[in-house]
Amino acid sequence: MMTRHTILRVIAKFMIPYILLFALYVQFHGDFGPGGGFQAGVIFAAGFILYSLIFGIENGRKVMPPWLRRALLSIGVIIFGGTGLFGLILGGNFLDYNVLLENPVAGQHLGILLVELGVGITVSATMITIFFVFASQDQ
Repeated sequence: MMTRHTILRVIAKFMIPYILLFALYVQFHGDFGPGGGFQAGVIFAAGFILYSLIFGIENGRKVMPPWLRRALLSIGVIIFGGTGLFGLILGGNFLDYNVLLENPVAGQHLGILLVELGVGITVSATMITIFFVFASQDQ
C-alpha cells in the first residue's frame, strides 16, 4: 500500500542532494560571479527545510539538533571575525585581505573565500534555527 507522501519523499530524496550541491556551487563561485555566502546559506537551509517538511520535524531535529545549530552559528561568526582580526594582527585593517598572504591577489582570494564561508555557515544555521522556532517550541 502506498502512503500519501511516497511521491514527495522520492522526489525529495532525489532533489535534496542537488539543492545542496547547488548551494556549494553558489558558495564557492561567489567570488567570481553572482552568489556568495548569504545566497548559498539560504539555499542550503532551503534544502534542509524541505527535508524537514517532507520527512518530519522530528527527523529534521535528529539531523540538525539544537547544539549543532548553535555550534554552526558560533563557528560562522568566528570564521568571519577571525579573518578580520587576522588582518589586524598582520598589520592591515579589519577585513583587509591583502595582508593575509604574501601575494596580495592570493590574499584577497583567500580572505573573500573565508568571509563568504563564515557568512554562509551563519546564514544557513540562522535560517534553520528560525524554521525550527516557528515550526515548534524548540529552544
